[in-house]
Amino acid sequence: MQPKENNLPPRLRKEKRINRDANRGQWSSKTEFILTLIGYAIGIGNVWRFPYLCYRSGGGAFLVPYMLMVILCGIPLFYMEVMIGQFSGTGCTGMFRLVPLLKGTGICMVIVNLYCVCYYSVIISYPVRMLYYCFWKTVPWIDCHHPWNSPNCTTVDNLQHVEGRAATSADEFFHLEVLRISDNIAHLGGMVWEQFLSLFITWVLIFLCVLKGIKSVGKVSYFTAPFPYLLLTILFVRGVTLPGASNGIKFFLYPEWNRLLDLKVWADAAIQMFFGLGPGWGGLVNMASFNNFRNKAKFDSFLVVSVNVFTSIYAGIVVFSVLGFLSNRSGIPVAIVATSGAGLAFVTYPEAIAMLPVPQLWAIMFFIMLFLLGINSVFVQLESITSSMLDEIDALRNYKMWVSLMLCILFFSLSSIMCTNAGMYILQLFDWYSSAISIIVICLVEVIMVAYIYGIDNFMSDIEFMLGQRPSLFWKISWKYICPIVLIFILLTSIIFTRQITYNGIEYPYWAVMLGWLSFLSSVMWIPLYVFYIMIRKRETLRDSLKKRLRPFDWTPADPEDRAEYEAFRRQRRLPAFMSETDVEPDPVVKK
Repeated sequence: MQPKENNLPPRLRKEKRINRDANRGQWSSKTEFILTLIGYAIGIGNVWRFPYLCYRSGGGAFLVPYMLMVILCGIPLFYMEVMIGQFSGTGCTGMFRLVPLLKGTGICMVIVNLYCVCYYSVIISYPVRMLYYCFWKTVPWIDCHHPWNSPNCTTVDNLQHVEGRAATSADEFFHLEVLRISDNIAHLGGMVWEQFLSLFITWVLIFLCVLKGIKSVGKVSYFTAPFPYLLLTILFVRGVTLPGASNGIKFFLYPEWNRLLDLKVWADAAIQMFFGLGPGWGGLVNMASFNNFRNKAKFDSFLVVSVNVFTSIYAGIVVFSVLGFLSNRSGIPVAIVATSGAGLAFVTYPEAIAMLPVPQLWAIMFFIMLFLLGINSVFVQLESITSSMLDEIDALRNYKMWVSLMLCILFFSLSSIMCTNAGMYILQLFDWYSSAISIIVICLVEVIMVAYIYGIDNFMSDIEFMLGQRPSLFWKISWKYICPIVLIFILLTSIIFTRQITYNGIEYPYWAVMLGWLSFLSSVMWIPLYVFYIMIRKRETLRDSLKKRLRPFDWTPADPEDRAEYEAFRRQRRLPAFMSETDVEPDPVVKK
């Protein structure tokens, strides 16, 4: 049987062959796919967010709602996106051929990734900068005898004996030397050229990782995914053998069961599950689009999610064992030294390892680990943006390396503003507003699209054709009922528990908060705008126009042989035919 597109006019047949080319790229092995997914799903947040969140939300008791959220919503969302990408063979814009009216959600994904790539690249440039100081004879954050230190500086050992306002040597080192931070976001200041150089080095390394697209990303993952675990294990062995480590670990894992009655704990568990696994960004869909069509991806999904959960707990033990040691040496309670975010990674943890013999060695391992955990996420997100552009703009397909280079230069230029004296304020602003709620909205749209517009039974039939086995009832219930309910819960609690943004105790002015919310609106606005665009350019009645674009548009496998078999499979099941190029004019969002 010949594929259906052979009956199309030559121009449309050529266009379809280019857009749906089976040679778009494919993983050299299943191992590359799994390692890349592990590197993408496991990032810096596993080290600097989960441990603090777990301790703050009831210790071991927090794992109960967290694991429930992972099982009931996290794994189904993860698996759903992998199946969408593997079936369609397209990235985060092409996946919305499933329901063309929602293509604006794909544009939203690209913009959210743009924001994240910019500020995340700056975050992973900090370890690059810190590595320079690790080669000093004495690590410079250990004492107060440096030009950048203020009269209020004190070492952490003496902090409890100081009256009045004081700052530790590690805190002043990071803020006054590394960041050279200004008073607030309104004072942009000048460029911190050492940080600018670190960012440049970071982007050079990112470009080398994505130089040949999926081929180079897959090969790089053999190093960037497993090597952080080697470093984490070395830090684990060193950490648990330190005096006071057991107190820190107990503080991290000791269950406070009464906290399970707190709605905020369940909200935190749901949000951590959501952002820890990475659905909604397009990375999972894009990476799965390079899979073999018949790949049994259910095991892959369970494996990656399990490794993610294990890593979060493992990293928590590593972090809190060292914080317990810091508490033991300084006399300050663990509850006070425990922090999250940049404060943990670049102030508190370095402060603790500075007390160890040969602190340079432990610092080098820690910062290399942070860098590798972060760079995996960046090059997967960058590859998602690149693949989306190539899927939409045919003329760029033969210039992928140049497209990657231009994007790296663009994102480097945009992110360089975060290398100024006010850079950390800007970074925190975009991290706080640009993506958090947007990703929840994207996932909610995805679930509604699959379960209610396209139809959960149709989607399960697609998986049955692809894998030779129909998904069990668990997946149907999860995708149709549990995931939407959990996502609505996460969305509402994210809005209800939204706090006023601050950094290091400094509040942001009103105009900066508005700028943050505008960064959120600049992505999600494309979802309704695209629907409005379809409405005003309709050639039929409004009802017919919307009805057509709520049906799948060429939702078939990429490979011609698989496509022919799929169409025969649908005819055998007496399923309705999809729209093709002859049914509706493609929407010219970009010029072909």
